Amino acid sequence: MKSPDRLLIVDDVPDNLFLIRTILEEEGYEVLEATNGETALELVRSQLPDLVLLDVMMPGMDGFEVTRCIRAWQDLPFIPILLITAYDQTSAVKGLDLGADEFIRKPVEADELLARVRSLLRLKHSIEERDNIARQRQDFVSRLTHDLRTPLVAADRMLGLLQDGALGPISQPVREALEVMARSNLNLLEMVNKLLDVYRYEAGSKTLETIPIDVAELVQQVVQELRPIAQTKNLDLITDIATDLPPVKGDRLELLRVFNNLIGNALKFTEEGKVEVSVAQKGTEIAISISDTGPGIPEAERPFLFQRFQQGFHHKQGSGLGLYLSHYIVTAHGGRISLQCGKDKGSCFSVYLPI
Repeated sequence: MKSPDRLLIVDDVPDNLFLIRTILEEEGYEVLEATNGETALELVRSQLPDLVLLDVMMPGMDGFEVTRCIRAWQDLPFIPILLITAYDQTSAVKGLDLGADEFIRKPVEADELLARVRSLLRLKHSIEERDNIARQRQDFVSRLTHDLRTPLVAADRMLGLLQDGALGPISQPVREALEVMARSNLNLLEMVNKLLDVYRYEAGSKTLETIPIDVAELVQQVVQELRPIAQTKNLDLITDIATDLPPVKGDRLELLRVFNNLIGNALKFTEEGKVEVSVAQKGTEIAISISDTGPGIPEAERPFLFQRFQQGFHHKQGSGLGLYLSHYIVTAHGGRISLQCGKDKGSCFSVYLPI
């Protein structure tokens, strides 16, 4: 059986405590009591009540200060606060601004009190249910993607051995088939790794290994690795990278992922013309811009561009996670990412990282 909801009443007047406790206990609630703010905060920490009924005017620490302290504890689950006040509207407004969820005036009427208590408890339970579903979903996807990596990595190694002839000679048709299988397997492995990283960032469990980074050198490395794609499509890949730039503090592999994604997207969506990459210092930031002469991004798509699984209305293959993950990574580095689009075509993504 589900245990009864635990309510904490905080009031410095014994008669008020007795009245409210009697009303609540008759409804089957478990009741805790405190006669001052300090004791109330200790009980909130140790007993984690489902609801706090809090008198506003108390000697020493009043209800406003208790409310402020409870809301300042970020590690606490959501606990609704019902203010009990004998004063005017201004008093209630101040309490609500500090983080209280509802208020009731003295003298307290039993029916009104119980109605407000039930309403706030429904709110708490709905929030708990939502958070629990979100945690279960994240755990499921995280475990699923983690478990998928094992057979994909094993398949990649086995395909590599076959291609190298470790298990005997293979004919040219079989070699070509293995190359297709290997590329498909790598694409799937990349997608799984990307999805796993997305959930790590969302769960706050992703740890950045920050070191001083030469952004100009890092971007130049990405450009050189992707230049064959530009040559295959007859695109001009132009760079304007400043030298002697101050370093930024960041995770090299994660930033490498960002620039690979942004420059790779520019090359993927540009069929003719050029892609230009620039790196320069702007004030206290290093600005990295990637502009292209592609079709641009329709205005209707721009508000959703950095949301996950948003691929737009193009016909290119992708997971819809690249820009979403890039935004997470840049933000985790204390930076920002923005988009500017031309009137007719072309787009420019800019990343700003603090020096």
